[in-house]
Amino acid sequence: MKLEIRTLEKMINKDRLAQTFKFLVEIDSVSKEEGAVCSEIRKTLVSMGAETVIDGAGDKTGSDTGNLIARFAGNRPAEKQAPPLLLNAHMDTVEPGRGVTAILKDGNFTSSGSTILGADDKSAIAVILETIRALKENDIRHGPLEIVFTVCEEIGLLGAKHLDYSLINAKYGYTLDTFDIEGIVTRAPAANRIEFKIHGKDAHAGAEPEKGINAIVLAGKAIAGLDTGRIDHETTCNIGIIEGGIATNIVPNLVTVKGEARSHDKEKLSNITNKIVSSFNEVVENSRKYSPDNRLPYVDINIESEFPLTNVPDNHPVVAIACKALANLGMEMKTKTTGGGSDANIFFEKGIITGVLGTGMRNVHTVRESIQLDDMVKTTRLLLEIIKLHSED
Repeated sequence: MKLEIRTLEKMINKDRLAQTFKFLVEIDSVSKEEGAVCSEIRKTLVSMGAETVIDGAGDKTGSDTGNLIARFAGNRPAEKQAPPLLLNAHMDTVEPGRGVTAILKDGNFTSSGSTILGADDKSAIAVILETIRALKENDIRHGPLEIVFTVCEEIGLLGAKHLDYSLINAKYGYTLDTFDIEGIVTRAPAANRIEFKIHGKDAHAGAEPEKGINAIVLAGKAIAGLDTGRIDHETTCNIGIIEGGIATNIVPNLVTVKGEARSHDKEKLSNITNKIVSSFNEVVENSRKYSPDNRLPYVDINIESEFPLTNVPDNHPVVAIACKALANLGMEMKTKTTGGGSDANIFFEKGIITGVLGTGMRNVHTVRESIQLDDMVKTTRLLLEIIKLHSED
């Protein structure tokens, strides 16, 4: 039996949810400095009866804490117990994220305007905590729950990459880390991060420029040969950082160029990555033909997989349960494709099928970030219905 919407609303303490969210966002927790907020979240989880552990990801990511893992045992009879369900959010925020003041006006949370708000992703943490409180206070049937709050998500999904997966038994679940409260992200791209260091030769730019090899000019030629932006409906490419040069009167002997490629198709990702690499190699090799020093110029290339792709089938229980839950609440769930990555990408690669749900966060990573309290309430309602359906199915 589905939980009636009015019954669900009575189970959710809206004021408490607002207070929890405000409390969380006003604790500084920029990437690598999540220790303070992690400590407070852990206290709350323990007070609700969770078994908690902090893994060793902090040593590998440079954070002042590891990932926080919490477990709640199911409360159905053993013979009817469902498998564990994963719930995930990340604890870190982007800059400017220090000294946040959360302002609630007409049901809408914003910051003071000088910082981000931190709804990405503390709205998700607040929703998960309120969901667990509602489960406990109303003795709602549920299966085992495994909650993972990660560190350093915003700087490369590092917490998820270094999570101690021996602590996780769940094979599917949900990440709360997008805006659409009536959608579930089932497709997300893979991404490669690419770095080039072009080595030229320095010289006085006015007295003897012909003795130099301008690394910045070579980088410009290589970039000019690229297709950037949206390559096709599945693939994108971007050059985001160029660093080089010391002074305007010195021919620069080194430049660093950083970019990325993303695609929902592994072959396309490989092709666009190879094309970028080829452009830099060709420019450098052509320049070397005319160089009096056959060692210069040269280029160092580093390619790293930032995250793997996610592709959850529409008939997977993660999708089916979410769709049924939202239908029970009188709405229609839509499957979504995104161009961004989340912890769900890493979980998917590890064999944990994870859909991404929204909390209503808007204009994230800007000082205009906001979220409606009612949207967080709706997400809490949805999560309660999902957990109940999961325990039954």
